[in-house]
Amino acid sequence: MREIIHVQTGQCGNQIGSKFWETISQEHGINNQGNYVGDNELQLERIDVYYNEASRGKYVPRAVLVDLEPGVMDTLKAGPLGQLFRPDNFVFGQSGAGNNWAKGHYTEGAELVDQVLDVIRKEAENSDSLQGFQFTHSLGGGTGAGMGTLLISRIREEYPDRMISTFSVVPSPKVSDTVVEPYNATLSLHQLVDNSDMTFCIDNEALYDICFKTLKLKDPGYDDLNSLVSKVMSGVTTCLRFPGQLNADLRKTAVNLVPFPRLHFFMVGFAPLSDLKSSSFRSITVPELTQQLFDSRNMMAASDPRHGRYLAVAAIFRGRVSTNEVENQMLQVQNKNASNFVEWIPNNVKTAVCDIPPVGLPMSATFIGNSTAIKELFQRVNEQFTVMFRRKAFLHWYTDEGMDVMEFSEAESDVIDLVEEYQQFQDAAVDEEMGGDEYHGDMGDEMMEQEYMDQ
Repeated sequence: MREIIHVQTGQCGNQIGSKFWETISQEHGINNQGNYVGDNELQLERIDVYYNEASRGKYVPRAVLVDLEPGVMDTLKAGPLGQLFRPDNFVFGQSGAGNNWAKGHYTEGAELVDQVLDVIRKEAENSDSLQGFQFTHSLGGGTGAGMGTLLISRIREEYPDRMISTFSVVPSPKVSDTVVEPYNATLSLHQLVDNSDMTFCIDNEALYDICFKTLKLKDPGYDDLNSLVSKVMSGVTTCLRFPGQLNADLRKTAVNLVPFPRLHFFMVGFAPLSDLKSSSFRSITVPELTQQLFDSRNMMAASDPRHGRYLAVAAIFRGRVSTNEVENQMLQVQNKNASNFVEWIPNNVKTAVCDIPPVGLPMSATFIGNSTAIKELFQRVNEQFTVMFRRKAFLHWYTDEGMDVMEFSEAESDVIDLVEEYQQFQDAAVDEEMGGDEYHGDMGDEMMEQEYMDQ
């Protein structure tokens, strides 16, 4: 089996991660003690992807839990899932990173990282054929952002040919936990651009919007937000965990979604989402799911796909659905919204179908979109970064840990480059529509050649 090692770092990463394990354990019929209590042999067919089988038929998540302070870990151990995880796989420090990226990446985190890598190495050696790693972390704090990206770069060195996918919570404009989020996020993005293969961007503001507007919750807490994230994570990983009509793995997903190596930041969505009162008035059908999938209100990143164009899209349908109907619906969406897809990548919508629905629903669908609109997210972080960096505000906290100011400038220019790349591919299509190529004639070719040489 193609195993995946799951690593969760920092407070946010551990909370999302434990919600993910709670969700997929339910789907695979594993109780909180790790024993199988399900009723369908398909639940166990590919369980090795995420679980190790221990003695007496106990299933143990292949998860490594990391934090620089013990608080969240203690809560996890005392909680309902405390018995599920392997005790040796909890790795934590005592001091905390205090929302400081430099502490997580260079000082406190660097002291703990070898211990974490030992645990990861053990898990990797016990695997028959490791397909890759999956991280959950936030980009705004100290441990998830600083130590999370340090771990990713170390794993990239040690396992260069394995896939690394990250579920990264990006700071949002309205829901800010700390003042220095823009610094931490920019420094993290600089690392993720180079070291991750796929980054699923999740954003607290978008999650709050879904809770208020779609689910009609009066007072959503982190539990509600995390259960939204776990739905998406469970959907994205469905094809890895269950036998389906079209089986995908991490690499297949990446090959279909990443047209250029740096542009691997995805928007995700989930359907059906509706409040309990109105759900009894509608039936869940493939057309209904498809329509919800492409609705900007269902996106879990606060950038509107209508402001950009899709480079590639993947939709994963679960439940007893007809593959034919799914294909037809997806074709209809493409034809109806042709202007939202770049036309220089034909067939850029991939669908996968899995027979097993999530718990409590007859069918569901998960959306992964590589849209140039994600640049709005980075632009926003960059604007906040520039305002503070221009005045060197809060910088001493980072330089005191031995960081160089140059690293900030490099990270800033890397994020600006990323935004420009997205913009360039968004405009590429517009030029062609306006007949840009014929217009330039030979001159255009020479200019393009020159540009290529310059690069």
